[in-house]
Amino acid sequence: MPRPKTRSDADVLGEAYRLIHEQGPDALTFASLARACGLSSSTLVQRFGSKAGLVQGALLHAWDRLDGKTASLAASVAMTPDGAVELLVGLSGDYGGIEAYADGLLVLREDLRDPVLRARGAAWRDVLCAALDRRFAEVPAAPPGVGLLLAAQWQGSLLWWGFDPQGPVEAFVDASLRRFVVALLAR
Repeated sequence: MPRPKTRSDADVLGEAYRLIHEQGPDALTFASLARACGLSSSTLVQRFGSKAGLVQGALLHAWDRLDGKTASLAASVAMTPDGAVELLVGLSGDYGGIEAYADGLLVLREDLRDPVLRARGAAWRDVLCAALDRRFAEVPAAPPGVGLLLAAQWQGSLLWWGFDPQGPVEAFVDASLRRFVVALLAR
């Protein structure tokens, strides 16, 4: 009979993601994760099989959390263009300061390298853009595909903030997206 798990896979994957985000993907090893979560390296190998499986599991776990946060925000913001901006500003708070944002780009590199993770990112994009589109449904001047346009502007505003991180990222994103919506709807 197998022994009961002393830490759930979700807890272990959360710890693995923390290590990836704080120290970079190359720093995640079974030994470093064992030290961080209190399980033996052999137990972790049994659970996740390989380092690639562990990294993929940790990043899929992070996508699960992002899916949940996106759904929660989408359920709580108004069905208006302002609500669309609020949703994206709410998602921006997880980036933290410039160091955390820069470290997150290393994590993104891993997502882009793995076809499973790339597909997960594309699926999230579709859900996010649909949620944004719904907030413009009653706006006659909104172009088709406005959700993807707004999401692309959001990602660009994060990047531009990263080059000159004056003030909180949420404030920069909010101002950038509001200017974009005004310009988009004034056409």
